Amino acid sequence: MSSSLAPALHSSLNWLNADAQTIAAQRGRVLALVFWNAGSAYCHNLIDELNRLKARYPFGLAVLGIHLPRFDAEVDGRTVLKAINRLGVGFAVANDRGWVTWQHYGITSWPSVALINPDGELREIFSGDDQASALDAAISGLIDEVGGPTSMPPGEASLRGAEQRSALSFPCGIALTDSHLYVADTGHHRILECTFEGRVLRQFGTGYPDLVDGPSSEAAFASPRGLCVIRDAVYVADAGNHALRRIHLPDGRVETMLGSGKPGQPQEGIPTYPSDCPLNQPWAVAGAYDRLFIAVAGCNQIWEYELGHARMRFVAGTGELGIADGPGRNAMFAHPAGLALVQQTLYVADSASSAVRNVHLHGGVTETLVGHGLYEFGEQDGRRRDARLQYPLGLALDPTAPVLWVADSYNGSLRKLRLGGGEMSTHELPQPLNQPTALAIGRDALWIADAGAHEILRHDLTTGLLTRLSLAE
Repeated sequence: MSSSLAPALHSSLNWLNADAQTIAAQRGRVLALVFWNAGSAYCHNLIDELNRLKARYPFGLAVLGIHLPRFDAEVDGRTVLKAINRLGVGFAVANDRGWVTWQHYGITSWPSVALINPDGELREIFSGDDQASALDAAISGLIDEVGGPTSMPPGEASLRGAEQRSALSFPCGIALTDSHLYVADTGHHRILECTFEGRVLRQFGTGYPDLVDGPSSEAAFASPRGLCVIRDAVYVADAGNHALRRIHLPDGRVETMLGSGKPGQPQEGIPTYPSDCPLNQPWAVAGAYDRLFIAVAGCNQIWEYELGHARMRFVAGTGELGIADGPGRNAMFAHPAGLALVQQTLYVADSASSAVRNVHLHGGVTETLVGHGLYEFGEQDGRRRDARLQYPLGLALDPTAPVLWVADSYNGSLRKLRLGGGEMSTHELPQPLNQPTALAIGRDALWIADAGAHEILRHDLTTGLLTRLSLAE
């Protein structure tokens, strides 16, 4: 790309976590302008890389974020600010509600990064999330062109809007046994073992993001999400580490089953080492006996891990972002985020297509129960062909009725889908939800991970009472 002055940032931008920023104020440093979306697993990967690059070049590199709303809920800056805090975004972000800056820069897909040299010239645009090496080389080259920063770098934008400290931070996973409640305390990078009254019995993970195995007090997770308990172990979709982890409950030891800490394409077979089979943003796990299913959001696929043989098996998803039914090799998913296993049927909350899907495990045939396309969403009850969701993230099957509960995250609501051809309905609650992400059923109650409110809620299905779990360590 030939050099020309980078377009100025439009006054219509809604700056969310800092005062209004300008291109001119970054003169003397390389500026990475990242175009991203809060619900995209691809964008989550790129933001992680930019945070690392920003730490590597603290004086020579500035980063600014331009968020593009895909869903109606994301036009509201409060929704995006929640994502900024949950993802640990370490730079100023503006919401481009009219997609004006996107057009000025000629961006065609997210995530994309526009690199601007220290003289304010637009030098190159990178598209896609697998750009770490290329970005690093380009940034280093632009810094070297001017011999490093030409002057003392301007002060970093003073970031604001952080979440208030709380016992939980964006919990995105819950699982139950007959005696314990397990919570993925995602923002605190740990797993908690609790009583049903909320007393914390054990913490797994130091609370600092890392990929470390070992005893519960030394092990480390990074933004863990989905949980599943099988026999004497808790399996963890360790999204930030792109790994499947296992907590051995008798002694609390943590081990890595799959993943290397970096995103990659899963492989069929029995890996010699966990790192031989990478994952890409695993968001959910579900299973029973010796079968564990993984929603690999960054690959838009469903995989099975045979626990007895430590074997990976492909289930469904071409890998392309989309919504298409049919045999596993032809089916398309869009950032699958929640799973519920019922005998030989796996139900999937397909977040980016605002859909509920199922996979028939005897052959891998996928069908859509609710949902119509990548850009068709809303909040509507009724017949399946009419019903609409907006970025669903969690599922749970009611053991007493053919009902699938759905955490309809961006609508802030709890939905019910009656199986066997029934309709979708909204379940009224005593209070609104704030980006619910995960559900679990047990002990006559539905448990809700209300991530945006940093809470675990217990909804008594008999009395209708909704109570907040007060955690005490």
